[in-house]
Amino acid sequence: MRQFTAVVNPTAGGSSGTAGLLPLARLLREAGARLDTVYSRSLEHARELAQEAGAQGHVVLAVGGDGMAGCVGGALSGTDTVFGLVPAGRGNDFARALGLPTDAERLVENLLHGEPRAVDTIEVESAVHKRTCVLGSVYAGVDAVANRHANESRVLRGAASYYAGGLRAVLAWKPATYRVTIDGVRHDRTGYTVVVANSGFYGFGRNIAPGARIDDGLLDVVVIKKAPKRLFFAMMNELKTGVHVNRPEVEILRGKEIHIEADRPLPYGADGEVDATLPVTLRVRPAALNVLA
Repeated sequence: MRQFTAVVNPTAGGSSGTAGLLPLARLLREAGARLDTVYSRSLEHARELAQEAGAQGHVVLAVGGDGMAGCVGGALSGTDTVFGLVPAGRGNDFARALGLPTDAERLVENLLHGEPRAVDTIEVESAVHKRTCVLGSVYAGVDAVANRHANESRVLRGAASYYAGGLRAVLAWKPATYRVTIDGVRHDRTGYTVVVANSGFYGFGRNIAPGARIDDGLLDVVVIKKAPKRLFFAMMNELKTGVHVNRPEVEILRGKEIHIEADRPLPYGADGEVDATLPVTLRVRPAALNVLA
């Protein structure tokens, strides 16, 4: 029987992340599994807790949203530790990419009996991130500004916070000139954002990179180029299904190492957390994480 350590973000989704764990904890213990629960004070603390539990041979569960998933999963990248995910945040986009069930019974069945699957991770290197790893995507531009607004919202929750944050960010946005170097080849583009995706989903279920696969050893680079703002709002709706990729303003490239710079200080986000500014270098780490999915 597996032994689990759940690393909990107490404020996931603007409420108690513990609520998302309670029904699973009961079912796991009824099945005879041992479950230890630890609470993080910060993302850095969550990384430490995850690594400590992994060193003891436990299956480590991230309980929270995409920030917690990326933090815990990234801390375990490159180790033999088995990683599990209990979605309890606003977006839960990496759980969506994994196809995880949303009901407690099926999720517990996966945690107890699922076979670990090796997936890729993203190594992030910048002045702030000293070669840390994340799981889903890194995005630089208007979406990072929008996500910051959503995270700071005290009134709106869930999809509404992302839509309101996006509206506010786009209305104030001035096109940026990006220098994107992919496996040594430089691409100069002007527009709204550059998204480097391991997983196809970000921003509460938006399918930004429909062709991205979490186990192909490549990163998809989605560039949304300069366009009228009314067109960008139309594309925001198309992100639900991924048909935005058919527009000439959207370009998709692929590679293993991506370096992003811009003509002005621009924020970038990683797995829902926005706390850094370009430039940034990203590298795929193939099959670096063993996840129950």
